[in-house]
Amino acid sequence: SGTENQPGYSVQNDYAGPDEIEVNLSEVENASAIPKLPRHFVVNSGNSGILFQIRRINQARPWLFRLKYQYVVGRPLKNYSSVISYLPPIVPGSSFRISQSFGGKFSHTGQRNYYAVDILMPEGTPLYAARKGVVMSVDNDFYKNGLDKKHLPEANSIRILHDDGSMAVYVHLQFEGAQVVPGVTVQAGQLLGYSGNTGFSSEPHLHFAIQINQGMGLASVPFRFINRNGQAEEPVSGKMLEGVAGR
Repeated sequence: SGTENQPGYSVQNDYAGPDEIEVNLSEVENASAIPKLPRHFVVNSGNSGILFQIRRINQARPWLFRLKYQYVVGRPLKNYSSVISYLPPIVPGSSFRISQSFGGKFSHTGQRNYYAVDILMPEGTPLYAARKGVVMSVDNDFYKNGLDKKHLPEANSIRILHDDGSMAVYVHLQFEGAQVVPGVTVQAGQLLGYSGNTGFSSEPHLHFAIQINQGMGLASVPFRFINRNGQAEEPVSGKMLEGVAGR
């Protein structure tokens, strides 16, 4: 929208929750931005309305510009600290072995996944929400797996936004295994879907992490699960994770 010599630009956010976008200009000739770019915008779900305009400075001269942008899900959080403990995302009374936990050398080395846990379980195991939140996104149509890096973006997953801005990710779900859709609110202990073996994976398991937007980048953060005695404990590789009833 806007005029021919001063068009306005908006963002369509298809996530059921906020994201952050960084916009910049490149190859600029006879043009300027209002407000000045680069700039970060936090955009709620849906259309943002006009965020900025590009102005032709001299109406008698040709002009040229290109827009560059990048985005990340979630609103930016600084100095995040959580006091919330999480329900194990499995049925109460069941138990499954933790094959990889915080800082696992196989794949929990990057910022996004350092504080993540892998829980071995047969394909088709029911998965439950570890905390109340809004379903932000669902990937449901992947069916391949393997240890080739090309499979990294091919994992079915569910992302849930919590009220403090953090997000839980449930990854490697079964093909068409999700039982929720974006935009719905789920309660802790509610069925989300079924485990699988999709994406960068060699055996059926659930990859679970809590992530935040830490300035145009997703970062995992430490968390603890509630045990059968009602105490919070950090997940440890090699130990059994036991499902407990919701509070």
